[in-house]
Amino acid sequence: MKEKTVSEQKLRHMEFITRETGNRHHTDTEDLRQYELLRAGDPAAVEEAVQMFCSDLPGHVSDDPVRNCKYLFVACVTLASRAAIAGGMEAERAYTISDLYILKMDSLESVEEIRTLHREMFGFYVRQMAELDKKAVYSKPVVLCLDYIYERLHQPIRLRQLAEFVGLNASYLSQLFKKELGVSVSQYIRSKRMEAAKNMLKFSEDSYSSIAAALAFSSQSHFVRVFKQDTGYTPKEYRNQFFRR
Repeated sequence: MKEKTVSEQKLRHMEFITRETGNRHHTDTEDLRQYELLRAGDPAAVEEAVQMFCSDLPGHVSDDPVRNCKYLFVACVTLASRAAIAGGMEAERAYTISDLYILKMDSLESVEEIRTLHREMFGFYVRQMAELDKKAVYSKPVVLCLDYIYERLHQPIRLRQLAEFVGLNASYLSQLFKKELGVSVSQYIRSKRMEAAKNMLKFSEDSYSSIAAALAFSSQSHFVRVFKQDTGYTPKEYRNQFFRR
């Protein structure tokens, strides 16, 4: 009968085996370098990560090679998402990237396929980090507002709500937001809704009315008018030209 819990005896036995065989895990310094490079958007992060992932020391968490590789992939993409957030990526975006790559990994059936996807995943995060404006350093209230907006694009968002959320006067928050981002709160919210709408038009077959409702527009006609003003296309024209690109 297999043990249901990890006992101190089992732990000490594994430590003994590790010492006797000369096996070990990567040190913190070795392991963290790849994530420090990722956070900085440095392309060298990819080869560093691949070398670590494909070495003989990443860890043994399953006797099945493919399952072992999958478990290690999940650990790597989780740490990559945390490093990206520490480097300035929006938390929800970092987590969504992680989720998508784990879903993609789950269907793979060989160690080589998983290693190839690992390289792709790390490269994607690095490119995303390289594109971030490294000069943009926002105050805590503004960062909290950005996260609040990102998570609630499907709801009406008012300046008063944001001010209450961060505990500031609405007028002061408005000035601070404009100073740090160069746009008003309403302009920023509108730009994020347009960004989401473009992705929905490109990668889904949702109706225009569904997209309008999902992004808290008062009506489909309001959504169409705003989208046309901001992109130069009607939603239909945009979908026809860019669908699944």
